[in-house]
Amino acid sequence: MAKVCYYETLQVTRQVSDGELKTAYRKLAMQWHPDKNPGDQAAESKFKEISEAYDVLKDGQKRAAYDRFGHAAFENGHGAAGQGGGPGFGADFASTFADIFEGVFGMGGARQAGGRAGGRQRGADLRYNLDITLEEAFAGKTAEIRIPTAVACEACSGTGSKPGSKPKTCQTCGGAGRLRHSQGFFTMERTCASCQGRGQVIDDPCGSCQGGGRIMRERTLSVNIPAGVEDGTRIRLSGEGEAGERGGPAGDLYIFLGIEQHAFFQRDGADLHCRAPISLVTAALGGTFEVPTIDGGKTRVKVPEGTQSGRRFRLTSKGMPVLRQRQVGDMYVQVVVETPQNLSKKQRELLQEFDKLSSKETHPESTGFFAKVKDFIDGLGSAQRQ
Repeated sequence: MAKVCYYETLQVTRQVSDGELKTAYRKLAMQWHPDKNPGDQAAESKFKEISEAYDVLKDGQKRAAYDRFGHAAFENGHGAAGQGGGPGFGADFASTFADIFEGVFGMGGARQAGGRAGGRQRGADLRYNLDITLEEAFAGKTAEIRIPTAVACEACSGTGSKPGSKPKTCQTCGGAGRLRHSQGFFTMERTCASCQGRGQVIDDPCGSCQGGGRIMRERTLSVNIPAGVEDGTRIRLSGEGEAGERGGPAGDLYIFLGIEQHAFFQRDGADLHCRAPISLVTAALGGTFEVPTIDGGKTRVKVPEGTQSGRRFRLTSKGMPVLRQRQVGDMYVQVVVETPQNLSKKQRELLQEFDKLSSKETHPESTGFFAKVKDFIDGLGSAQRQ
């Protein structure tokens, strides 16, 4: 069954702001939560769909990927839909549902604290759009890209503290980054205000990064693009995203490939399609002509006698390779019979002479067509006379 658009699931437009998105999610999550609809399987399914949609759209990187590629951006176990069995009741359920309580019980920021054990937070994932030619997609290539990103500060080795000093354990939360308190039947947690959930404080920050442990710098990376990639293919480079805060692990870099439009070929999966004009004489008497191939070579197409305009010729294994497989697609050449133009007097005379000598055998298709037209008109005349 095809998935419903995430924006439709949350009843918002594609121009929705982060605040409006969160408000819409809270309203729907409260309405369809299983605790409010015990035993209702439809409500449980609806709640999972809402949670999955919000888990994707609340994240800027995931939302950008979804806006461009739709649900295909998260297929094959990647993206939000593939993490922990989906955001409905999987590994992301606690963090997603925490948005309902955020602000209601004054728990803003509690979720962010969960990713800062020891004061080190994982760096953000990065996205890079890379356009390549169809020939490069056929052969594969190594591309160099330059990305401005946050890298670990060399002066403090990413700790954020001035060289020679170290971050200290937060005395308020004892290094946990969170504080607990009871409210009725609930035990709540909130972010420690003293350390902002990091569990550590820096008394003497590094002068180069002002205590953040990261600085902005442009990096140059080599990306291996395998043969057979298609438009929208996503390449993940683990650990090549932003550096984490205060020595935390780096995020990942996601490269989305776009294939530029080709002047001659149209691609359909692993197959290539093109059109080639042939003369009226070649179509009638037969002949051969050459067409280019995607590997930079040429191949000859044999045209049999009496070829009609629009006929396709299949050239086996002249298409694109299939990504990470040994299969190769085919190339299809569609011929278009070109009608002569700007004829000389002699050429006109020859064509007129040819027309006089024509018969049903030389034009079987048109002869049959006009015979049917005549029968149709005669039938209409008979019906009117009756």
